Amino acid sequence: MARAGGRGTGNGRGRGPAAASDADRIIDAMLARVATEGWRHLSLAAIAAEAKLPILRVYRSFRSKQAILLGLLRRVDEAVLAEPPAPEPEERPRDRLFDLLMRRFDALGPHKAALEVLARELRGDPLGALCAGAALLRSMRWMLETADIATNGIGGALRVKLTAAAYLSAARIWQRDDSPDLGRTMAALDGRLRRIERWLVRASRSRRDEAPLNA
Repeated sequence: MARAGGRGTGNGRGRGPAAASDADRIIDAMLARVATEGWRHLSLAAIAAEAKLPILRVYRSFRSKQAILLGLLRRVDEAVLAEPPAPEPEERPRDRLFDLLMRRFDALGPHKAALEVLARELRGDPLGALCAGAALLRSMRWMLETADIATNGIGGALRVKLTAAAYLSAARIWQRDDSPDLGRTMAALDGRLRRIERWLVRASRSRRDEAPLNA
């Protein structure tokens, strides 16, 4: 298993409340309202009221509540990519990917209640589910790229989907994992990544393998 102590402890933003942008305030307001009122009937007016912002400022930042959800996923990506774990000698691609995905869980930790509601209610919102699914695949592509795992071609697309499936499977364990060190989540994620390890090809090796035959 990868380094348990090498993960960051960011909150998904990396900024104090005084420096929160409109986008951050709107995302946080959406999460607060989802946790207490649900997603399906949540209105942009309610989010604006929770954020204590005029609705015009919400409109200027996001055009729909689905866009706010995508803003949350992007914020988590940025939190992970801002301080990726330093590579170690002889480190396996799986280990580095493990660290990055655990950092995502760290960043999402304060929002478990809202995420549990979203996981349940997005099933009844095809547009929201479609947007979230596409955003998750983009996120997994960035995690793989940061881990120096190839994402090009058909093989790369398969790696993205396999990684997304492993992450979502571990996320179900994470949702119920109240341990301080997320030990159950770590074990679940490590086991799922081991199952797909043979597909996790380093990008540098992939480029050599795909070099023209007449080069």
